[in-house]
Amino acid sequence: MLHSLLTSRRLAALCLPLTLLVAGVASAHPGALPHTHGGSFLAGLMHPLTGLDHLLAMLAIGLWSCRQSDVLRRVMPLLIAFGMVAGAGLAWFGVPLMGVEFGIASSVLLAGVLLATLAKLPTAVGGGFVFAFILLHGHAHGSELAPGASAALYAIGFVLASVGITLVGRYVGGWLARRDNRWLRGIGVAIAAAGGALLMG
Repeated sequence: MLHSLLTSRRLAALCLPLTLLVAGVASAHPGALPHTHGGSFLAGLMHPLTGLDHLLAMLAIGLWSCRQSDVLRRVMPLLIAFGMVAGAGLAWFGVPLMGVEFGIASSVLLAGVLLATLAKLPTAVGGGFVFAFILLHGHAHGSELAPGASAALYAIGFVLASVGITLVGRYVGGWLARRDNRWLRGIGVAIAAAGGALLMG
């Protein structure tokens, strides 16, 4: 009982700062401030790392994927890369997607819920959800490319960063799952709360 109590306190200590952080910076979401990047590789690489919505969504997907089917885990990097490029390509060709910012915030919320519930989905369904989420993120990246900048370098940067975040999440998720699933659930709750804060912001 004492061990459970200590674990619960540690979990709360982990989740609370993340929730407070998101509540404090939700107003700095790309929809509220200018958020345009040049076309350099570094700009593309840094964008998923500095955009809280992108970072949390990729991290949650990675953490969640550790409990999915072997097939889905293996194709996850390809889904991330293809979804990002496809979404950015739509933006570059002038194809609009309705409610991109709302959809991105919703993807953070839903990915957090999937993680918090440890939901195991059929491969096709889980892959479809991930691709839809990532398509929106890719579209946002593409729409933020500065005129005349190198789309190729920018795309290589944000694809590598996005796949990297997801893989880190998957390995960390596997490590946590082998010890105590309550850590995964708690992180999922915090990310879902972050998504809710982004939606309200």
